[in-house]
Amino acid sequence: MAKDVITGRKTHFGNQRSHALNSSRRSWKPNLQKVRILVDGKPKRVWVSARALKSGKVTRV
Repeated sequence: MAKDVITGRKTHFGNQRSHALNSSRRSWKPNLQKVRILVDGKPKRVWVSARALKSGKVTRV
């Protein structure tokens, strides 16, 4: 579910390192917003990242 329909941004995974260099898995999630946009000329509710909204790649309906 956590995927931007415009840019394809999704959850990324990596290691969280302590001072002792112990590692544990962690994740970075995109800032997704559920907005209404025009998809094929029709308004539709989809998940869009805040970065795509700010940059103007998407216009709300």
